[in-house]
Amino acid sequence: MALFNFLTGEFIDVIAWTDDTRDTMVWRFERQGNAIKYGAKLTVREGQAAVFVNEGQLADVFTPGLYMLETNNMPILTTLQHWDHGFSSPFKAEVYFVNTTRFNDQKWGTKNPIICRDPEFGPVRIRAYGTYSMRVADPGTFLKEVVGTDGEFTSDEIANQIRNVIVQEFSQVIAKSNIPVLDMAANTADLGKLITTAIAPTIAAYGLTIPEFYIENVSLPEEVEKVLDKRTSVGIAGDLSKYTQFSAAEAMTSSAQTPNSGMGAGLGMGMGMGMAQQMAMGPWGAVPQPQAAPQQPAMAPPPPPPVEKVWHIAENGQTRGPFSRATLGRMASEGGLTRASLVWTPGMDGWTAAGEITELAQLFTVMPPPPPPPPGPPGA
Repeated sequence: MALFNFLTGEFIDVIAWTDDTRDTMVWRFERQGNAIKYGAKLTVREGQAAVFVNEGQLADVFTPGLYMLETNNMPILTTLQHWDHGFSSPFKAEVYFVNTTRFNDQKWGTKNPIICRDPEFGPVRIRAYGTYSMRVADPGTFLKEVVGTDGEFTSDEIANQIRNVIVQEFSQVIAKSNIPVLDMAANTADLGKLITTAIAPTIAAYGLTIPEFYIENVSLPEEVEKVLDKRTSVGIAGDLSKYTQFSAAEAMTSSAQTPNSGMGAGLGMGMGMGMAQQMAMGPWGAVPQPQAAPQQPAMAPPPPPPVEKVWHIAENGQTRGPFSRATLGRMASEGGLTRASLVWTPGMDGWTAAGEITELAQLFTVMPPPPPPPPGPPGA
């Protein structure tokens, strides 16, 4: 009985592997010095492959299925061992189970910025990151080129090398694509296909494939992004004159709400003066302002001239201006301003017809004198 128990423990007749780690790519079947019985059962489940190694040489590779280990289904191992057809003794061989399922959510990213030439911004530095999935396509090649004699090989042990290959090919693809940086977000799918095709030969040499590859983000340096944000803000602002007036009014309101703030008061006064100067600008340039008379010795300086009113015109649901009175006079003579035109200036309750305002009604009553008669013929 003891001899039977010894022989039972010495010979292995069932070879199988189940994995619940989700990151083991290769696992060596531990024989613990035991031999494999001739005719033993080998179970290879879906998503697995079994590789037999004899004295350091790669032998037979088994795909999913149930096998009886005999000479007829181990042709390479039979050749290496020089077994006759009547072989029935136990034998020793290393058995490696290779996980052939997909290993998803593998991370990749650029450790350092990649310099590329953008058609709009010139030389720029970009970063990128994303995910990919990998699977073992050729268990024999993967075992020879990557795993070696490692009894438990996980995906983390090959992830760094795959990431280096991806980053190298990503740099070359980006440099050759001539896609503007601002358009890369709309072309990540095409870039992903180009990169997958570029890395395929190198990855195949490891016995692997990349079924899926994704670019999640392509970003610029923080300094460049700030400049782009300012450029976008200018585009959204539209009319810079109105945007400047609005910003000045906001700053004045904010400073006025800060009690006992001398800095806020000075800032609000400075912005108010700048706003007044800008409002005095007409569409044809700055309106000439009267100059103060030179100071005389022992005489008080004259008071500053009053600030000229500026006017706004409402037409077809939109406003134009501000315009000076001189500009309105020119517009009235050219027909661009009539008595029925609605105008407004700070201090008025609402829009009023130009002909009803005393200051502007004169623009329509002052008419130039009739032109002189043409000269007569010579000698008349």
